[in-house]
Amino acid sequence: MDGQLNVRRVLLDVDLSMRGPTLTAVAAAIQSSPGVAACSITVTEIDTETIGTDVTIEGENMDYESIVEAIEKTGAVVHSLDHLATGDRLIESVLRRR
Repeated sequence: MDGQLNVRRVLLDVDLSMRGPTLTAVAAAIQSSPGVAACSITVTEIDTETIGTDVTIEGENMDYESIVEAIEKTGAVVHSLDHLATGDRLIESVLRRR
């Protein structure tokens, strides 16, 4: 991502193997990334081989590539970037009516 963006929140779809890493290992890796102030990991799905999670990360001037690299170094896999918030303040999502 562009280093000029003030990345403040990301929501990632991340899979972990049943053999590891642990949620705490992934959280510790994320917390060590530049600009990260907080991280929340929610288990969304469990099957025989993987644990699906939603990972919400907030901070100031976070480095997206560093976050992904830190997660993947633990052995977890980032499937997608599902939400991105940048700028001087956070805007909460508003659902559109159709």
